[in-house]
Amino acid sequence: MFLMPSRYEPCGLGQMIALRYGSIPVVRKTGGLADTIVDYTENPDEGYGFVFEQYEGAALLDAIKRAISTYARRSEWRTIVERGMKLDFSWNASAKKYIELYRKIIVG
Repeated sequence: MFLMPSRYEPCGLGQMIALRYGSIPVVRKTGGLADTIVDYTENPDEGYGFVFEQYEGAALLDAIKRAISTYARRSEWRTIVERGMKLDFSWNASAKKYIELYRKIIVG
């Protein structure tokens, strides 16, 4: 697991690097962390991390407990790890999304 309980995070690469190497992020919902991590508890079909909102120890501890509980279910954990490792945060992927958006705007 990769623990990143940032108070502020304009973007951050740590969580993206962690995912690439199979480490599941436990992050506070702020800035780029909120934009890049989908909470597994809230969205088990698409999630690949554990997110908490309040900047306080109890909220962090709850997220860690949710992660550890999921880790105990090994096949479920493996699914999350594999899902996270397949994510593409590269500039090529971002550029393709921008091109799609521009085409939709131009074509209408």
